[in-house]
Formats: sequence, C-alpha cells, structure tokens
Amino acid sequence: MKKTPEEIIEEMQQVAHQMVIDDLEENPDIANDYFDCDCCGKNKCLAGSIQYGDYRLCNDCVLLAETGFALGKFNDIQSLMDAMEDSRLEELCQFIKDEETRKKHLEN
Repeated sequence: MKKTPEEIIEEMQQVAHQMVIDDLEENPDIANDYFDCDCCGKNKCLAGSIQYGDYRLCNDCVLLAETGFALGKFNDIQSLMDAMEDSRLEELCQFIKDEETRKKHLEN
C-alpha cells in the first residue's frame, strides 16, 4: 500500500530524530560539536548531521532532503542546495550584521 505524503513526512521526522539519538548515544560529546550547515547556513549541532557528497547537512536539512527525496520533490542533493540558496544568504547577512553589532559593543 502506498504511503500518504503525511505518513512519509511523519516517518522521515522519526528517522531524523532517531539519527540524533543514535549519534548522541554513540558519542555524547558530539552534543558540544557545532558546524555551519552547507544547506541552510546556520551553525548547528553535529549530532544527526549527514555528509552528502561535498555537503554537510544539519539534522533539520537532512529531514528536508530525505522528505524531499521520498516525495519526489528533489532528485539529488544539488536540487535542495539550489532551493536553499536564499536561506543561506540570509543567514550569512544576519551573521555579518551580528558581528558588526558585537564589534560596536566591544568598542564602547
């Protein structure tokens, strides 16, 4: 029997959540390891992240990718990366603004 989109989304959410749990059980210190996600541009916890070719995706973006693949919205990771370009740029702009604000506060 074919799964509904809602069932696919729920299943993917459970899988992504389990990935975080598994990573933390395997290495509890990973909870303190962060990286800049190549997909969304945010600084995220390494737990639950996956390397897709040249790209390291946070758990939230892994969920987007796997759900998109399962629903036929994306046929490869580059399609998701292209779709998320605006989000990455917004995150970068916010980082620059935050850094400028932080520097101003340090100067005062």
